[in-house]
Amino acid sequence: MDKKYININCDVGEGIANEEQLFPYISSCNIACGGHFGTVDTIRKTVQLAIKNDVKIGAHPSYPDRVNFGRVSMHMKKDVFVKSIQEQMHNIETILHQKKEKLHHIKAHGALYNDIAKDLNLAKSFLEAVSEYKSRVCLYVPYGSLIAEEALKQEFSVKYEAFADRNYNANLSLVSRKSTNALIEHPKAVLEHIRLMVHQEKVQVISGELVSIKAETFCIHGDTISALDILIYLSRNLPKLNIFKSV
Repeated sequence: MDKKYININCDVGEGIANEEQLFPYISSCNIACGGHFGTVDTIRKTVQLAIKNDVKIGAHPSYPDRVNFGRVSMHMKKDVFVKSIQEQMHNIETILHQKKEKLHHIKAHGALYNDIAKDLNLAKSFLEAVSEYKSRVCLYVPYGSLIAEEALKQEFSVKYEAFADRNYNANLSLVSRKSTNALIEHPKAVLEHIRLMVHQEKVQVISGELVSIKAETFCIHGDTISALDILIYLSRNLPKLNIFKSV
């Protein structure tokens, strides 16, 4: 069996108490930068954790909706939307400049992540908002999505992302968090989920069928209750499947 290398990422800077414990087990992080969560202090502290653990730093912009933690779709005028994303990017870039660190990637959060996957106009607006970063960062986007297709057309660098702790529908959309089977919380189940996607480029969706998927980076949500247990288990057991965490 050939060796495979994957990037394990985590959404952070979101006020979860366990974040310092998570960083030794991840490759990259997505830092909330003021949309759904985040202040100058939380961004700075999270950037410092990433530096300490040699973790690649990403921006995690969102709909500007702290009340719903960015998990509800919003209808915004294009100029207002673009300005909001740019302001969030400025928040993290300012701190990275102070720390003399570079931004590695951009990953949209929550409802925005899902919406730009299927709404071409919104995807184009998002790409316009982050266009100044095109030559120096990559985008974490879902395989088979409109944002991935449009980003490649516009010559952005992309990395396909899959969710290690979330179940999928047959169209590769995520099962709604309102459903009881939205999350995968048992470490062994997460490991099998990743194994299928890495070695077979398939994901078992909730109907039971296997659907084609590609992924280079896998997300574990920091607010998943068993996130730390999952990451520790993966660090011990992924190498047994010839799957290794990339640096």
